[in-house]
Amino acid sequence: MLTRTSRLLVAAASLLLLALYVLPLWRIELLAPQYPEGIGMRIRLATVEGIKPQDLDNINGLNHYIGMKEIHAEAIPELGFMPWIVGGLVLFGLITAAVARRKLLFAWLGAFLALGVAGLADFYRWAYDYGHDLDPEAIIQVPGMSYTPPIIGTKQLLNFTATSFPDSGAWIAVLAFALGAAALWTSRRAATRVGALHDVPARATVRAAVGI
Repeated sequence: MLTRTSRLLVAAASLLLLALYVLPLWRIELLAPQYPEGIGMRIRLATVEGIKPQDLDNINGLNHYIGMKEIHAEAIPELGFMPWIVGGLVLFGLITAAVARRKLLFAWLGAFLALGVAGLADFYRWAYDYGHDLDPEAIIQVPGMSYTPPIIGTKQLLNFTATSFPDSGAWIAVLAFALGAAALWTSRRAATRVGALHDVPARATVRAAVGI
């Protein structure tokens, strides 16, 4: 069973994930001489948008010259069901807190971690596809050149410096997972303490029986 503290931590972690519906998950920024102030985009749970109002249009205009496909939410099927997946994770976490079973907490943390890894892998696949699947009739063609942005970090793409890093929503998700892990640690620590207390009378009985 989970302790009261563990249940509260799991419930808090689950409700914290609701922030993902309003906060961006990832951020990609581009710097170049013609864009000294930078342009960029944010990836949200269900859409993609420019950091500034015209940024996504500018990025798609640049991509057209080098043969990349347009970036828009409708072209990324995963954005259609990601809100449902996060909603399921929130519900699963609240059920875990209500039922207070440690096995459910293990399963929730496992599902959380698996979804995070799958999300990063899918992001890489998407970025790789956009950077490599180029129009052979593009206006600008550089033999052997691809334009996959980094998942995390900085990369030079022609005269653009591309930087990619987690945005506030991703850090909220990390915090939620940490709270879930803390709930598991707290529960196991309490169980160990209770087990030790139960063992004291048993040891006393054995000593009395052998006359120690």
